[in-house]
Amino acid sequence: QLQLVESGGGLVQAGGSLRLSCAASGRTFSGYTMAWFRQAPAKEREFVAASSWSGGRTYYADSVKGRFTISRDNAKNTVYLQMNSLKSEDTAVYYCAATSATAANSFYANSRHMDYWGQGTQVTVSS
Repeated sequence: QLQLVESGGGLVQAGGSLRLSCAASGRTFSGYTMAWFRQAPAKEREFVAASSWSGGRTYYADSVKGRFTISRDNAKNTVYLQMNSLKSEDTAVYYCAATSATAANSFYANSRHMDYWGQGTQVTVSS
């Protein structure tokens, strides 16, 4: 089992920044592709970003491209999501997820392909 714990959520004004962290434990972190998803009230969970095991390959949803950056520190078993220029539509619960599969980028955008999930952290952007 891989345990994932998110932190860093909160309330921020539109145009501001937040950095989310996801700490992993229980298995070899570097063996997993890591991803962030989010879910707003009354909406489906949607893909935000993914990072290959090395961090050398990243993939973003069009809605966050250029504003969000995913990164990882395998020595610290942690993946990050730096969120800049936040908008009210970014308000959601953000989830960290992991999969041991290696596939094309679009594979990671499907939440059903994730093996492990964190409990989520709330991000609220006020306009």
